[in-house]
Amino acid sequence: MNLREKRILFFATGAYAGKAKVAPGTFGTLVGIPLYFILSFLNTPTLLPYLCLVTIALIIFAIWIADQAVTILQVEDPGCVVIDEIAGFVVTMIGIGFTLQSVIFAFLLFRFFDILKPFPVKYLEENIPGGAGVVLDDVAAGIMANICLRMLLAVFG
Repeated sequence: MNLREKRILFFATGAYAGKAKVAPGTFGTLVGIPLYFILSFLNTPTLLPYLCLVTIALIIFAIWIADQAVTILQVEDPGCVVIDEIAGFVVTMIGIGFTLQSVIFAFLLFRFFDILKPFPVKYLEENIPGGAGVVLDDVAAGIMANICLRMLLAVFG
């Protein structure tokens, strides 16, 4: 394996969090927490458009990295690739304040939708090939989790 492939797999596995023997997606989601903490400084009414642009860039980067990893590993949706969970968690937190309560709810909701895979999450996973299929189902799970998180926070503060 050459240096380029090692770099791709480093990012694809969330700095090797995806190499965990048990629940690599959960460990990948955990990597998304400090990333969103950094991005949360853009989570103000004035800077929110920039946060959205950074998130879109992250999704595009994740699709490219996942696509490269699929080619390198020669597996359609490798379990060790968790950059999709990282992007999905960031989508879950868009526009939500970074608090212990919001992070815990976001983590649980995102994992719930990512594991359960209700429509359209499963549809996207099964019908879109390559890196886009790897990532877009998690983005859909993140959108669903974001909506539910907003409702939970509205009810419970």
